[in-house]
Amino acid sequence: MCCDLKRRFLLLYATQKGQAKAIAEEICLQAGAHGLEADMHCLSEMDKYNLETEKDPVVIVISTTGTGDPPDTARKFVKKIRDKTLPPDHLAHLQYGLLGLGDSEYTFFCNGGKTVDRLLQELGAQHFYDTGLADDCVGLELVVDPWIDGLWLALKEVFLLQKEKEGMSNDVSADSHVGHEMNLSSKIENLNLEDGVRSSDGPSHKLVDINVVASATDTEPSLVHSVPPISQSALNIPALPPGYIEVQFQDTHGENPHLSSLISEGTTFEVPVTKASQLTREDAVKTALLLELDIANTAFDYQPGDAFCVVCPNNVNEVEELLHILGLSEKGENFVCIKVKQDTKKKGATRPQHIPERSTLKFILTWCLELRAIPKKAFLRALVECTSNAGEKRRLQELCSKQGASDYVHFIRESNVCLLDLLRAFPSCKPSLNLLIEHLPKLQARSYSVSSSNLYQPGKLCFVFNIVEFPACPTRPVLRKGVCTGWLAELVAPLLHTNKDTQDIKRESSPTEKISIFARPNNTFHLPSDPSVPFVMVGPGTGIAPFIGFLQHRQKLREEHTNWEFGETWLFFGCRHQDRDYLFKDELRCFLENGTLTHLKVCFSRDSSTAEVAQPKYVQDVIRLYAKEVARVLLKESGYFYVCGDKKHMADDVSDALLDILSTEMEVDKLEAMKTMAMLREAKRYLQDVWS
Repeated sequence: MCCDLKRRFLLLYATQKGQAKAIAEEICLQAGAHGLEADMHCLSEMDKYNLETEKDPVVIVISTTGTGDPPDTARKFVKKIRDKTLPPDHLAHLQYGLLGLGDSEYTFFCNGGKTVDRLLQELGAQHFYDTGLADDCVGLELVVDPWIDGLWLALKEVFLLQKEKEGMSNDVSADSHVGHEMNLSSKIENLNLEDGVRSSDGPSHKLVDINVVASATDTEPSLVHSVPPISQSALNIPALPPGYIEVQFQDTHGENPHLSSLISEGTTFEVPVTKASQLTREDAVKTALLLELDIANTAFDYQPGDAFCVVCPNNVNEVEELLHILGLSEKGENFVCIKVKQDTKKKGATRPQHIPERSTLKFILTWCLELRAIPKKAFLRALVECTSNAGEKRRLQELCSKQGASDYVHFIRESNVCLLDLLRAFPSCKPSLNLLIEHLPKLQARSYSVSSSNLYQPGKLCFVFNIVEFPACPTRPVLRKGVCTGWLAELVAPLLHTNKDTQDIKRESSPTEKISIFARPNNTFHLPSDPSVPFVMVGPGTGIAPFIGFLQHRQKLREEHTNWEFGETWLFFGCRHQDRDYLFKDELRCFLENGTLTHLKVCFSRDSSTAEVAQPKYVQDVIRLYAKEVARVLLKESGYFYVCGDKKHMADDVSDALLDILSTEMEVDKLEAMKTMAMLREAKRYLQDVWS
């Protein structure tokens, strides 16, 4: 498995959307330059490794799902090391380093990595390198890059200690080889404007001064232009990722696969859209749509509070533009054969599983690859080799270099730049199709909260969404709509009618559009099993969606079980303007009048008030006004507290407000209040369905 001169370490990863795998592959790629051999496996491949007998150091890269759980590929592994019957020294021989990936905008930051780290420690395993926790909110690379840089010295020290213990100090030649390789940069190329490019991948290429190419008036940095010091710096750029895909075009005869073949997470259902309504006025800041799906003739089932996923395509105009840039407009309908190169240097290279065996080029670009993905630095590095203009080449090198880290964050990551944006900005960049297949991730289905009750509306499933818009900016000169929301809005345009309009302009003659969906059940965000238990709902904007389902369900239960006892219900709702984006206003009034909803508290952040006392603008402010009632529901009546909506600009503020309420009403300090909050979370009585 490993050559004599290279020391082996076990490299394990668990990924949900490919991030952890990509980082593990980068570690694997760099290992060879340090005289090391990475034995890389997914955590789910438990037949290919055994921690109970592992003697070499172990490196683990693991991501976290939105609910704070380890990825699906880590479930069996976690279950195994969570076994309470295992002795506390079960893995005492094991030395490991762990890199956790997460997003601080979610409550359980890096909880997947933290869980595995804690369980390994409880079984006696020892760190040989400090745990790293990378935050996707600010940029994974801010932690990932320095963590990988420090990994090699830590591994070297482990191997030196191993040799001392094994009494192998006489093996000077091998040790000196490892030591020499350790001091080499991980195939990092030293770029200098005077000396040109020194690269292990090929001969030197002389670079012209970027300022010759850029406009003399460009004094501010941009996506395509840099300023000193980076424009005059030598650059440390990543190693060129080895290519591993080869593409062959075939005939145009045959049919593309069904969309269900793209989904591995569960059964896919193709269902008709039977109704579409615009819930907001035309002059609202955001446009909210309500869609109704007919699931009567399917086995699809759900509970209020569940979510589901919509299988969506890339924008057809963007696909056509990409085909044009690639020079493949005439090949769109040709079937494509994708294979792994026989001579590839990429270890463990496999054919992308998210691309069906037989499909056309247009199908692949439309349904399989995330064209809007923010390019990673490895992708930028690969694009350098496809760029002919010297100035453009230099700028791409800067953006993927260590010296250009802040430029990458500002002009690529924070600006939501995608492949097409780069190809427009760097017109001499002409990547091959196989390069795109290697670097573009899987096009993910989009998740939405259910906004209905199957008990209240049998055979129907409703959901609400805002049409996401990314305004034009210097790095992207065109306005862009969300991949899924933009597609859905265009798809249902013939069905649309404003819900406040007395005339239904629904076009009965238009054909029924269908979309593919699959279930994404939520194990906790459900109504209390005991209907007598009170609960509080906080859902501004489209965050109200699951609570409409809650209230529909509760109303039907009240109608069917008149002798049951039902707890009180609170809803805190907020929007910008009362007359523009007050979602479900009439429905909420009906719930209030028939007793399904006990208390409705609303606020409007952009409406001017003539009242002498300033009105609260946000839901967290309204909640504070009802501190005693909220505390009573949670502390005395063992009620539930639900929050749905934007994480960064709402859910955190609501959490802070509740913390203050608990501290005040319990007459305890913040620390004790935090313990009570933790208890509520643990008991599944403080529940969130949030997004960033």
